[in-house]
Amino acid sequence: MSNVGKDFEPLLTREAPRTVEQMGLTWLIAAAIATIVLWQVPVGNYILYPFTILATWFHEMGHGLMALLLGGQFRKLEIFGNGSGVASYAISLSLRPIGPALVAAAGPMGPPIAGAALILASRSFKAASVSLKILAGFLLVSTIIWVRSLFGIVAIPLLGLIILGIALKAPRWVQGFAVQFLGVQACVSTYHQLDYLFSDGAGPLGLSDTAQIQQQLLLPYWFWGGLMAVASLVILVQSLRVAYR
Repeated sequence: MSNVGKDFEPLLTREAPRTVEQMGLTWLIAAAIATIVLWQVPVGNYILYPFTILATWFHEMGHGLMALLLGGQFRKLEIFGNGSGVASYAISLSLRPIGPALVAAAGPMGPPIAGAALILASRSFKAASVSLKILAGFLLVSTIIWVRSLFGIVAIPLLGLIILGIALKAPRWVQGFAVQFLGVQACVSTYHQLDYLFSDGAGPLGLSDTAQIQQQLLLPYWFWGGLMAVASLVILVQSLRVAYR
């Protein structure tokens, strides 16, 4: 019986990684690069569509949650089939100029910060599983409390249920990799909206987030766009370094 155990142990190690390191940092970096490339081609938008919706959810939740942290209101969240979204919120005028600037910046910085948290959670399989359940829970709860668009009411809980299914049913190494992959996708989604970061307009919605920061803090919108693009890259690299330390 002991011989069988010894012979079977290496097979388990080869088939199912037991540590975060065995899941492969190189593969994850390659996936991030492939994602950035796919964003640039039409078919890539379809392949990565679920991650686009998730990144939009992170973005709009960033606006709303920052408004709440500043003592304001998070009124509703709308997400649309084209991948765009709108968060409706209100904060006190007494917080100007810092308050509105923080709320505006929390949108673009929402995905990389959430992504870094997921990547760091992958340092252990237990934390990875818990983080997937927490993310799924937030998706489902946010639908009840804030989501008010028809597309969002369908898409957001569907994403939540898929992620919850992975957390409950998938092997632990799949859970660990799923957390890392979702984290990387969230971080690199910043580069999918580079044109938005370096734009002063948001179409019919008015000013872009970076233009709103410019309005409050004077420095040009492209400065804030560049700063957030660099910050997103630093957050991704540092979170991977810590996770694989």
